[in-house]
Amino acid sequence: MSSILTNTSAMVALQTLKGINSNLATTQSEISTGKSVGSAKDNAAVWAISKVMESDVKGFKGISDSLALGESTVAVARQASETITDLLTEMKGKIVAAQESNVDRVKIQDDIVALRDQIKSVVGAAQFNGLNLIEGMDSVSVLSSLDRQSDGSVNASQIVVSRQDLTMTDGSLGTGAGLTDLSTNVQSTSTTLSATAIRDDGAGTPADISLAGDFSGDSLSFNIGGTTVSFAVGDLSATNTTAAQTIADAINAAQIEGITVANNAGTLEFSSTRDFDQTTISVTQGGASSGTLGAGSVMLDQRAETFTFSNVTVNEGDGYQFALSNGVTATYVASNGDTMEDVVKGLKVAIDSENNADLTTKVSKNGSDQWIIEIANDNATDATVTITANDDVNGNAVQTGGLSGLDNIDVTNDAGASAALDNIETMIQTSIEAAAQFGSVASRIETQASFISNLTDSMKAGIGSLVDADMEEASARLQALQTQQQLGIQALSIANQQPQNILSLFR
Repeated sequence: MSSILTNTSAMVALQTLKGINSNLATTQSEISTGKSVGSAKDNAAVWAISKVMESDVKGFKGISDSLALGESTVAVARQASETITDLLTEMKGKIVAAQESNVDRVKIQDDIVALRDQIKSVVGAAQFNGLNLIEGMDSVSVLSSLDRQSDGSVNASQIVVSRQDLTMTDGSLGTGAGLTDLSTNVQSTSTTLSATAIRDDGAGTPADISLAGDFSGDSLSFNIGGTTVSFAVGDLSATNTTAAQTIADAINAAQIEGITVANNAGTLEFSSTRDFDQTTISVTQGGASSGTLGAGSVMLDQRAETFTFSNVTVNEGDGYQFALSNGVTATYVASNGDTMEDVVKGLKVAIDSENNADLTTKVSKNGSDQWIIEIANDNATDATVTITANDDVNGNAVQTGGLSGLDNIDVTNDAGASAALDNIETMIQTSIEAAAQFGSVASRIETQASFISNLTDSMKAGIGSLVDADMEEASARLQALQTQQQLGIQALSIANQQPQNILSLFR
C-alpha cells in the first residue's frame, strides 16, 4: 500500500543517513584530535583511567625537576668534598715536612694557614640555590617518586641526603642526663695525669731489682723492652753495690729511649718516661750464680693515663668533655651517624687543638676491641682530668664540625708537628668519607632520574594505547562512511520521489 502521508522508505533512509553522519562526525573528530576517547561521554571508564595517569605523568615531571635540582646540589657538595680532600692531602705533605727539625717551620706553618683558609673558602662556596650540604647537620630530602596504592592513595617517596659537616666548628655540650653506658674509667669523677717519671709495675710496686751477694762469677743479661745489655763472668764486682753501679752505668750508656736506671745501695731502680709503651725488663743469670736477684722480671708502666670507651651506640647530640686542671678543655658532640671511633678521635683532636706542649695523646683499640684514648702529661705538675658525658635533651648542643681543630694546627714546635701528623689523617678520612657518601647518593639520584624518565615514557605510551585513535583505521573508516553517506543521500532522494509516483495513478 502506498501513502502520501507516511513514507516509510524515506524514514528508513533518513535514519540510516543520520547514523552514517554521526559515525562520520565521530571519525572526523578522531582524525582532527588524534584521540578515540576525547571526553568522558566517549568512554567514561577509559577516560577516568587516562586522566588519573595523566595527573601522575604531570607529577613525575615535577619529580624529574626535583631530582635534577637534588642531583646538582649533591654534585656541588661532592666536588667540594673532593677538593677539600686534595687540599688536606697537600697539607699533610707540609706537616710531614715539618717533622724534621732542620726546616723552616714558620714558613711551613704559613703554607698550612693558606691551605686552611682555602678550605674555609671551599666550604663557604659549596652551595647550590642557597643549600650547602657540607655545613650543618640536618638531613635534606629529595622528592624521588609518587607511589600510588591499589586504594587510590598516593605516598611521596624521598631520597634522604645526610649532610657531611666539613666546617671547623668546635662542639658545645647541651643539657641532659649523664651517659651511664660508658666504661668505669670514663665515668670517673676525676683522674690524675702523673707528671713524674714512672717506676711502677702497674700495681703500685716499684720496678726495682735488688742485688745481693757476690756477682763476680756470674753472667747477667738484661732484656729491656727488646734491647739487650749483657755482662760476662768477671765483668761484675763481688760487692753488690759496686756491681749495681756497673750495671746502671752500662744500661744508661746504651741510651735506651725513655729508660734510665739508678743504683740505690745495691738496688737497681728503673724509671721510664715513655708515654705510651709499657716496658718489660727481664734478667737472665748464668755462671757460678752466687749472687742473688730480688726479681727476675719487672714491668714499667707507661706514663699516659688510659680512658676506655665501651662499644655502645652513639646518638646525635651526645656530648663528651675532658676538662683538665691545667686549663685545657676538650669537647666533642656527636652528629648523626657518628660511632665511638668518631668520638674518641674527635676528643683527641680537641685536646691536641689546645696546643699544650705538655700533653701528648694517642688513640687505639684494646684487647677487648674497645676504643681508648691515652693522655700523657710532661709537665712538672700533675694534672687532674674531670670527665663529663651527657645526652642533649633540649637540642641546644652545638655539634662538632668534621674538620674541627684544623684551624688550630701548629707545626712550629715538635709537639704540635707530631700531633698534627696524627690528626690530619683523621681529617683526610673524614673528607674522603663525605665525598664517598655524596658520590653514593648522586649515583642513586641519577639512577632514580633515569627510572622516572623511562617510567614517564611508559605511562605516556599506556595512556596513548587507551585514548589515541588508530589513524589507519580511522582513514579507512572515513572513506567507507563518506561512500555510505553518498549512498544514503541517494536512497533518501529515491524515497522522497515515491509520492510523486502516486500522481500517475490519477491521470
